[in-house]
Amino acid sequence: MGTVTVILTAGVDTLMEYLSLHVMTCLVPAFFIAGAIAALLSKQAILKYFGAEAKKWLSYSVASVSGTILAVCSCTVLPMFAGIYKRGAGIGPAVAFLYSGPAINLLAIVLTARVLGLNIGIARALSAVLLAVVIGLSIATIFERGVKKEEEKRAASGIAMLDNTEVGRPWYIVLLFFSLMVAILLVGASGLISWVTKLTAVYFMTIGVSIIMIFYYSRDEVKEWGRETWWLAKRIFPILLVGVFVIGLIGGIAAIYAPSHDPQIAVGELMKPYFGNNSFFACFLASVIGAILYMPTLLEVPIVGNLFGFTNGQMAAGPALSLLLAGPSLSFPSMVVIWRTIGGKKASVYIALVVCISTIIGMIFGSIVG
Repeated sequence: MGTVTVILTAGVDTLMEYLSLHVMTCLVPAFFIAGAIAALLSKQAILKYFGAEAKKWLSYSVASVSGTILAVCSCTVLPMFAGIYKRGAGIGPAVAFLYSGPAINLLAIVLTARVLGLNIGIARALSAVLLAVVIGLSIATIFERGVKKEEEKRAASGIAMLDNTEVGRPWYIVLLFFSLMVAILLVGASGLISWVTKLTAVYFMTIGVSIIMIFYYSRDEVKEWGRETWWLAKRIFPILLVGVFVIGLIGGIAAIYAPSHDPQIAVGELMKPYFGNNSFFACFLASVIGAILYMPTLLEVPIVGNLFGFTNGQMAAGPALSLLLAGPSLSFPSMVVIWRTIGGKKASVYIALVVCISTIIGMIFGSIVG
């Protein structure tokens, strides 16, 4: 009974620490930003640039950053990927979109920087964009012979892309609106600003957002923003809480076998021989584990930080980044669907590229930061 109590206590402690440090100052503003992106920016306007006729620089640019707008996990992105692929999207841009959808998730990037550190957050964002482009171009180069006719055939038989239905408004208003939203997030999450200054700044920026919403957005758009924000929160937040609690339980179990018997660092202690350096093996193993595990949106952050002990210095920066790059974009269930959607050869190359490039980028990052 004592052992069970210790394990449950470890789960509760991990969950409470997570809630107290990251929810109000980080997740809440990020949910509102993600909801605004989903409701007030047209996804169709993004997806229509993936066609075979689109210019390469444009299609890859859009595909490689699409995750910031879509905020989906490795399984949620699959129907969208299948849809644009069957409607005539080029194989390269479609695969770049498949990777970037979950890998450059706005919420995940913000949480990574907030919890694991600004340097690894920036490295994750930049590396994910680069990786999406490299994988897309590689797939297109390998399989582009005979693909054009196939794409034209799919495009002709598919459903026409929807046009951009976004209501016209001055571009600078949209820019100001999202700039204020991001500023609220950055100020709220900052640990360098006093609470009085922080609350004052957030108060005035919130007034600015409200004024823009009143004069430049319709009531229906505001309602849709609220619905999207709530949908994201109720879909992601409960899973995140359960996941963090389970991570705490695993830490409690590992504490029984770890030298320190401390649930907070036990898994990291046990895995340190494998992840405690920036070697090829450590980064490759992290990439493979990330590619196989199914990790709901945002859960990869506490997995790296708490479970494998990155925040305690037990997991090196290289394998941490490798796992963050491979984990969100792949899982065993998603591999099966990708295999059925684009065929065994293309799927195998895609999976191999994600694992190998994530390994290489992790090793490079690890060697830079030491």
